[in-house]
Amino acid sequence: MRAMRLWRQWMLGFMMICFSAHAAADGWSTYKSRFMSSEGRIIDTANNNVSHTEGQGYGMLLAVANNDRATFDLLWQWTQTHLHNAQNDLFYWRYTPDAADPVADKNDASDGDVLIAWALQRAAQKWGGDYQQASDRIQRAVVKHTVINYAGHKVMLPGVQGFNKTSYVVLNPSYFLFAAWREFAQHSHLRVWSELIDDGMTLLGNMQFGKTGLPLDWVALNADGSMAPAVGYSNRFSYDAIRIPLNIWWYDPQSLRLVPFQRVWQGYARQTTPAWFDVLANTSAPYNLDGGLLAVRDLTLNETASLSDRLAPEQNYFSASLQLLTWLAYQEKR
Repeated sequence: MRAMRLWRQWMLGFMMICFSAHAAADGWSTYKSRFMSSEGRIIDTANNNVSHTEGQGYGMLLAVANNDRATFDLLWQWTQTHLHNAQNDLFYWRYTPDAADPVADKNDASDGDVLIAWALQRAAQKWGGDYQQASDRIQRAVVKHTVINYAGHKVMLPGVQGFNKTSYVVLNPSYFLFAAWREFAQHSHLRVWSELIDDGMTLLGNMQFGKTGLPLDWVALNADGSMAPAVGYSNRFSYDAIRIPLNIWWYDPQSLRLVPFQRVWQGYARQTTPAWFDVLANTSAPYNLDGGLLAVRDLTLNETASLSDRLAPEQNYFSASLQLLTWLAYQEKR
């Protein structure tokens, strides 16, 4: 009888493992079928079907997490072929299909560059091959072309061109990819990545605006070290900044930098949490968080029972990406 009970317990555990593996694969399979072309291009379905380095990086990270090397190689090959800038080893940030010049804007987006390098480093750890050499080249290029010392801080500019205004620099705090920077530091032992982490956390502590105390999507770091809303950008905590608490949580689920987000979101019922806040006007969106944006809220508040990788039929690329990335971060920290 005891042997039979042990066998049943083993079978139950085995079935649960199989079910979990199937669930993970299901989310990734849905994502691929909905947002990836046969050539390996991740399509932003809510933005005129463009592609960008952010999406390629997200797709590559998710492919590694799901042990899908064939898809990873397809994504990486398309990215190299269509987005690689041979002059600086970074990547053109946006690809517009059917345009005369699909990469008319020759600037990069440093979060996309970092995401691609991060995915390549993780691929090297999982599968070997020459992925690490490719990641190292991108990491060196990011440091060379986008990382500067400014106002006593080590910062990563959002791109090579257009963000250093001399009297201030424009930053996008959702580009502070702390978990990626930590893994780069562990591999390369270069201090620059640890400095970016430390100074990024310090800067986030100074980005508490308005009554909510939330950061904005885009922020100016002035030459005297003060922070201000970036001129020419919205005053919202919105679809860029929603990624900040995910990036913090992925790095450290106990970080005190999560407190401003927790404080605001705890003031709303889950299903009636506004999708964005105009931080300076102290107003909020007339509609609510859903999909992957709601998943970030749930993770930040440690309401993890609501997390899942199952994508709803109506979810667009960005929402689905955030949901699967939130699920990945949660799985890695369990």
